[in-house]
This record gives sequence, structure tokens and C-alpha cells, in this order.
Amino acid sequence: MSGLVNALVIAAVVAIVIVRQFRARPINTDRRWWLIPVILAVVALREPGILDAHHRAESAVLLAVELLTGLATGAGWAWTTRLWTAEDGVVWTKSTKASGAVWAVGIALRIGVYAVGSALGLHQDSSALMLGLAGTLLVRGGILVWRAQSFGTATCPAPAYGDGMRSAWKERA
Repeated sequence: MSGLVNALVIAAVVAIVIVRQFRARPINTDRRWWLIPVILAVVALREPGILDAHHRAESAVLLAVELLTGLATGAGWAWTTRLWTAEDGVVWTKSTKASGAVWAVGIALRIGVYAVGSALGLHQDSSALMLGLAGTLLVRGGILVWRAQSFGTATCPAPAYGDGMRSAWKERA
């Protein structure tokens, strides 16, 4: 795929994911939460320009920094996401303002990585960004599913933050 197509895919995935995560949604721990990140990673790794042919070591370091940034962003996003159990035992999720701040910091760090690469004269392909996004989504999904499973099942609902104090639906994130 061309760089423009990759950029459009990245922008579309980010927009869809962010919009969906700031609405309250039930978590289904049985579904294939890992599928979209794996598809993004495969598409990113198929591209030959993920490393600069003339500066392999430097571009590999930047790729590693991009991946670490993606993994840290995913973990931060997952841990700042609010989870609660409804009365019927279903676990719900909604990103918080802190989650938005994690995204902002992650984007700023990625811009910084790109700026460093440009200053070093490295060719940077959008595949590295797509691979970082795949890492972000994979880590976030894994942590959220793990957290949701720790809440229990519908047959034995676990109490959520705020249970007994006030309605979880009225709490502001």
C-alpha cells in the first residue's frame, strides 16, 4: 500500500477507536479483541520500507522507540479506562479524561520521534506508525479484557467502583 493509503487507514482506525471508547460500552471478553491489531501489524510488516535502507540501525532504534511508545500508550489508556459492573453483571467500559491525556501524550511522543528521524535524515514510512498503533490496541485490549475478567461473571457479579454510593451511570469520568 502507498503511504497515503496507510495514513488514511491509520487516521480512520484512530478516529473509530477514539470515538467508540469515549462512549459507555459493554465488554465482551469472549470476542476476538486481538484481531484488528494483528491485521494492522501484518499490513505494517508487509511493507518493505519499514526500515530506511541507508540507515538501518538508526531507523531500527526509532522503530523500537515507536513500538515502546505504542505499548506504553496502550497500557496507560487501559489503566485510565473506567470499568464497572451493571446490576445484571455485565462489565461496562468508558474512557476517561485521563485516557484522553494519555492519547495526547502518545501523539506528542510520536511527533517527537518523527521529528528526531527527520533531523537525522531518515526516511520514515507510515508502516512504523501503523505497527505502533497495532501495539497500542493490542496492549489496551489485553489489559481491559484481563481487568474485565477479574470483575467476575454475570452469575456472580462483582461490585464496581461506586456501588452502594450512587448510580454508576451518573458518575462523571
